[in-house]
Amino acid sequence: MPTRDATARWSGALADGEGEMSFGSGAWQGAYSFSSRFEEGSGTNPEELIAAAHAGCFSMAFAGELSDAGHVPASVATTAKVHLIKVDDGFAISRIDLVTDADVAGIDEETFQSIAAAAKAGCPVSRALAAVEITVRATLTR
Repeated sequence: MPTRDATARWSGALADGEGEMSFGSGAWQGAYSFSSRFEEGSGTNPEELIAAAHAGCFSMAFAGELSDAGHVPASVATTAKVHLIKVDDGFAISRIDLVTDADVAGIDEETFQSIAAAAKAGCPVSRALAAVEITVRATLTR
């Protein structure tokens, strides 16, 4: 299996420094800063990138689990919400909420929810982030 990589470079002190992150594939690069991470400044931040990775991983895992059960989805769309909080010794990710809508014909709600839970548990990014509470809210759109 391939190894994936990304790079980050930070210049300056924490509060007034600046940085840039990029994917090893060259598909994306972007700026990040104290204000884009801990306030509402422009640019990205590590938590947003974790959210993108988790949303993508879960969508694929859910589609795979649904397909394996004989319910190939027309689509799966997921938003991951990564909650960053202030704690005594700094900051921490406290929770990740996966909110997904899937267009799947011929599946009952109970089976759909069971497969969503299995996809959450089996997604490699969920497994990597298992120290954090992860919730899933799955909506069947068909």
